[in-house]
Amino acid sequence: MVSPTRRREAVKQTQTTLKEVSERRACQVFRQPRSTQRYLPRDPDRDRPLVKRMLELVRHHPRYGYRRITALLRAEDWQVNRKRVHRLWLKEGWKVPQKRKKRRSLGHSGNGVVRHRAEFIDHVWCYDFVKDQTTDGRPLKFLPIEDEYTRECLALEVARSITAKDVIETLAYLFEVRGAPKFIRSDNGPEFIATAIREWLRESGVQTLYIEPGSPWQNAYSESFNSRFRDELLNGELFTSLTEARVLSDDYQSEYNHRRPHSSLDYQTPAAFAARCQEQRLLGAPPPNPRLLSPPTCAGQQKTRSVELAQTLIATGT
Repeated sequence: MVSPTRRREAVKQTQTTLKEVSERRACQVFRQPRSTQRYLPRDPDRDRPLVKRMLELVRHHPRYGYRRITALLRAEDWQVNRKRVHRLWLKEGWKVPQKRKKRRSLGHSGNGVVRHRAEFIDHVWCYDFVKDQTTDGRPLKFLPIEDEYTRECLALEVARSITAKDVIETLAYLFEVRGAPKFIRSDNGPEFIATAIREWLRESGVQTLYIEPGSPWQNAYSESFNSRFRDELLNGELFTSLTEARVLSDDYQSEYNHRRPHSSLDYQTPAAFAARCQEQRLLGAPPPNPRLLSPPTCAGQQKTRSVELAQTLIATGT
């Protein structure tokens, strides 16, 4: 509160709120000269043409500050100094907006899960970030990578910070041990749209599917895994260190792939369904459709169904 105008308003507000406070006392508190407090401009309308022209210049040059606007006014033969322009600048509440970092929006709705479905194992992978923190308030960043067809969690990296270089290292390891997918789906996060990772994926023969900005439902499989991961682990654990977070996330990845029944796979585990896909591939048969799977049956259930079928055939005489 350094301008005389703001101090004048503060003194008036104080006198209005606290009736017993005098103008002299309020001016002493806010260090406002009483002559300044009682000053009334002789011609309050004399600044209107100047403010109007300043507004025109500001609209035409939104990145100019009051000093450069003063120079433009003087070039137009306005008899003004920088202090006067600064006073009017503050009075009107103008300011130069902060520059925003440019972001590339590479995605569109055609790359979503509805229009571009995974049709076989290692056809489409997806990844996204999940954030949490340790008990000391320091950040944790998780990078889950999932096969959309088998629902396998291929990787679940965790670190304090994960950059585009770290993403490339994780993908490079997966490409070595599993092979590269045909497509990889993600949002428009800066780590995923970085030039380095896009060029590396192109050199690896992997096409990118960037979803439309602000449309997380187009990356539904990744969002579904993130929801389960947060509900089943992150919301129930307090991580005291990065090492503890890594150990527990590795345990969750193993549990998710090998022991947790997946509802969209008719309650098979992702690892079991992936093994079935590999068997079909070796036999040259088409891959099983995860949306048309028959529910698993045990030996007892099969025996009961056989007995029921025999009884039905006897009853009908066939």
